[in-house]
Amino acid sequence: MILFASGGVRVLLKAEMGFLDRFTAKKPAPGPADPVNAPVETTPPASAPRPAIAGGVLPQLAAARALLEAHDLPGATAIHDAVLASAGDRPDVLLTISANLGTHGHVRELIELLAPRYDAELHGPGPGVNLLQAYLAVRQPEQAQHILDLLFSLGRPELEDRLVGFSRAIAEISVSAHAAPDLGAEETTISLVSISKPIWFYGLEEFAATLLPRQTGKLRRVAFAQCALLGEDNVMERATQPEDELGRFTRGLPLWFAESFSSGAGYEPVAGVGVFAPKHYALFPSEWTPDNLRELNQSVQGGLDYVVTAALRNRNADYELTLRIWEVKKFRELKSFSTRWTPVDANAVLAKFHLHFRTYMEWKALPAGNGLPYEAPAVPVSYIQALGGSLSLFFGEKDLLPSAHQPTSAGLFLQAAQDNPTDVRAQLALVTALLRLKQRGLTPDAVALQHVQAWLASEAAQTAGVSGLAARFA
Repeated sequence: MILFASGGVRVLLKAEMGFLDRFTAKKPAPGPADPVNAPVETTPPASAPRPAIAGGVLPQLAAARALLEAHDLPGATAIHDAVLASAGDRPDVLLTISANLGTHGHVRELIELLAPRYDAELHGPGPGVNLLQAYLAVRQPEQAQHILDLLFSLGRPELEDRLVGFSRAIAEISVSAHAAPDLGAEETTISLVSISKPIWFYGLEEFAATLLPRQTGKLRRVAFAQCALLGEDNVMERATQPEDELGRFTRGLPLWFAESFSSGAGYEPVAGVGVFAPKHYALFPSEWTPDNLRELNQSVQGGLDYVVTAALRNRNADYELTLRIWEVKKFRELKSFSTRWTPVDANAVLAKFHLHFRTYMEWKALPAGNGLPYEAPAVPVSYIQALGGSLSLFFGEKDLLPSAHQPTSAGLFLQAAQDNPTDVRAQLALVTALLRLKQRGLTPDAVALQHVQAWLASEAAQTAGVSGLAARFA
């Protein structure tokens, strides 16, 4: 199902997809990079008083943390209020509470508890750093700057590099806030839609027995989030225009990773993509935060085990991609991966990066005969573009995108099929694209049609069990 919200109206549509979450256009954004975003540990500095067991403070904080892990925020808040009423001056208490709230994604609650109480001289830098990061997460640069000034006033040399990083983060948020257009009340909500099957599969449900794998045993549930697009001018305004290669990449990338993990043993993946339906796609100008992940997890029945976020930065055709793996149970970052490429070596770099990520996640191919055997695309750049285009055609079919934001020819899909001749998935992306273009009344591309007809008559199509599709292209 897709549960879809736009302009304050909630609509329920039937489809083979699932709703993950709704994000406001001014959702939280983190600071740009480590060491800025590294969490402050709950262990107090050596100069701070050691916490005492007497009075029950530590057991109470431990109980509050357990409630947070059980997603009982009201229960944890009641304990926090009681502890702060009697021990709110203790640096270790504020440090522990702020760290626990932050790591569990409760950024706004962290601010509500700490902001009225934090005293830099009394409590030291630890709680202040956590409060500063919370203000950055909810994009409040003025409040963040106030806390930064207090931290600088402490004169702690060991914090100087990190505080300078915070200063840059505040500047970036301030600039982006002034650059962002006023989208109006009707466009303040992003619908984040989950794609639970390979995007080329929709429309081929009758062939599920041969195309889709059958997973057994305990499955790890992982969501691949739409890639953020960093450092670009007027990202929110850009999202209102027909999609370009960069925008298509931000959606095709999670679709690629999700479908590859659907062919790996032990995983149940989804890809999450944002839309201002039914007007246009969403682009994310900043990386996802623990607060976003917490809301996403709570909206998925049964919850998630991992979320993989991504961010792409383009500097004069020098691309830098960062992937972060988040453990949902503790809302903490487990691992990050980065790579860089230019148009010359993009395919080789992306293929190697994809393999490296799968290896880290202990990805293993399913046994033969269980769905399509997985084959990594030889030319991932064109395949990612085809996946992004497939999504646009599918969303158009479901009235989630206007025709101006959908491909009108098979060029993207033909290129991917030609670049990856032995990849069944690339061929099926072309097949479903032609079917949807035909459904819209558009004349099929002659070269693309000939390619599909030839492939459907091949042994590869027979092995995949889809040769019966040939009748649709006669």
